[in-house]
Amino acid sequence: MRPLSFESITVDEIDLPFLHEKKVSCAVLRIDKIHPVISGNKWFKLKYYLEEARSFDKKRIATFGGAYSNHIIATAAAGELFNFQTIGVIRGERSATLSCTLKEAMGHGMNLFFVNRDQYPKKIMPPEIKDQEQIYLINEGGYGLLGVKGAKEILNHCQKENYSHIACAVGTSTMMAGLIAGSLPSQEIIGIPVLKNSADLKKTLLELLSPEAKTKKFGMIHDYHFGGYARCTPELINFMNDLYQTTGIPTDFVYTGKLFFGIFALIRNNFFPAGSRLLVVHSGGLQGNRSLPGGSLIF
Repeated sequence: MRPLSFESITVDEIDLPFLHEKKVSCAVLRIDKIHPVISGNKWFKLKYYLEEARSFDKKRIATFGGAYSNHIIATAAAGELFNFQTIGVIRGERSATLSCTLKEAMGHGMNLFFVNRDQYPKKIMPPEIKDQEQIYLINEGGYGLLGVKGAKEILNHCQKENYSHIACAVGTSTMMAGLIAGSLPSQEIIGIPVLKNSADLKKTLLELLSPEAKTKKFGMIHDYHFGGYARCTPELINFMNDLYQTTGIPTDFVYTGKLFFGIFALIRNNFFPAGSRLLVVHSGGLQGNRSLPGGSLIF
């Protein structure tokens, strides 16, 4: 298993005509480069959970996620890298053909248990998992204060004072909470939720923020989910291909493709004042693209 490589992180400037027209600059924090599987925000959200599991002398880790979950596969790979046994509690009945994500998670040593969609929201460990008291449990998506603590460190990998706005995709809201906590008072954090009907995300986010963090500037724009989690349209796929062709930046259709589409649309619609300096956080997760039909993407 390849080690993590924080030296690989770059800040890539985007130079496109519409940015000059709107007098807005845009850079991308490429934390997706740290590892091919434990990529982007996944590592930062897992970091302190793994440290705590080790301090509690727990050798088994369990977590929750869907069939295409970046968190599931990242936890499996992190377990292999740092010598933890891993368990994935997967939303939905086991299908005849497993997703590429789940197959790869199993390849990294994760044991999978499937829970029907009615029971899954309760986040109860299946009874067939033995010796549960010996297991360290991580919430779906790394949601929780330890996930926020790790995500706060994302901005240590750039000159954050250079930016007026910081943008990210939003799933559980853990990364966004960390970015808010790590941001400067003058900055604004913009989140692009990738789930449909995500009105409760604000409440979920606020539960992760300290009183000080709640005084900072942040907001979510809910218009770019493209039909919901892991949904996409030809328009989104075409945008992702165009983005790669013009900038060399690969994205995934679940999170980062929607993020860039939304931020570019907001720039074109004058959401950001002239002179704004944007930093877009590339949270990785490119493995999700393997569920698309072959030939959909040019990268």
